Amino acid sequence: MKAFFKNIFISSDEPRLRAGWRLFLHLLIIVPIGMVTGAASKVLFPFWRGGILQDQLISLIAITLSVFIARRWLDKRSFTSLGLKVNKKTGLDLLAGIVITFLMMGFIYFIMFSMGWLTFNSFAWDTESASSVALNLLGIFFVFVLVGWNEELLSRGYQLQNLADGINLTWGVIISSAIFGILHLGNPGASWVSTLGIFLAGVFLAYGYIRTGRLWLSIGLHIGWNFFEGVIFGFPVSGLDVFRLTRITVDGPELWTGGAFGPEAGLVLLPALALGAGLIYLYGRENATIS
Repeated sequence: MKAFFKNIFISSDEPRLRAGWRLFLHLLIIVPIGMVTGAASKVLFPFWRGGILQDQLISLIAITLSVFIARRWLDKRSFTSLGLKVNKKTGLDLLAGIVITFLMMGFIYFIMFSMGWLTFNSFAWDTESASSVALNLLGIFFVFVLVGWNEELLSRGYQLQNLADGINLTWGVIISSAIFGILHLGNPGASWVSTLGIFLAGVFLAYGYIRTGRLWLSIGLHIGWNFFEGVIFGFPVSGLDVFRLTRITVDGPELWTGGAFGPEAGLVLLPALALGAGLIYLYGRENATIS
């Protein structure tokens, strides 16, 4: 009987919990940390209604602390072993991810403009002061840095890598990307189509980690994706309306453009993902982790 329960809970190759139990217990850790952090923020800053910034700061504490605890005491691994070692390639990975997504979102803009589905209206500085534009740019970029760290640490960091340990890498990518898509169902205008698009985006972001063996490229890709999609090229970011440097109107078929949700819900996402995957492949040829 003892051996039976041991096989259910303990990994067969080393003395630690099986991956499924580790993921479950991590969920039990992250929820109360998030609740306590959220309650504390209301007590300490009762007049602050920071919106997305406040949400991401709470997520920063909840996700980072819970993953650190789970990685150390459940996984029996170091936090940096998730692909977070800081070395000379860290900055290069982040920059490469940002550049790759600039090219991807620029490609989407070019396709829509060429097809007559997009009309350029104005720039933000045409109606706002330079100081207001600069502050908004810095503020939303900081928010997207937090989003990139939080979501990649959770999805491509803890979830993907534990699923890969417990099942295999292919199913780890599929399941973690499916969860990533489901977590965006609460966004404005979300549908099964947008969920599929976010799922594919999750697979794409996972490829950045798989190709390099480091999480920094995926974080850079995530930061750049949101920033260039919403702020620079003026599209909705997964249904969210953020500060836009470029003001545009999209009138094309929703099947292709994604409509109010943004490109993630449209077929225009597919050629952009293909371009991005090709660029990650080329980058990874010279910058993969050597085992």
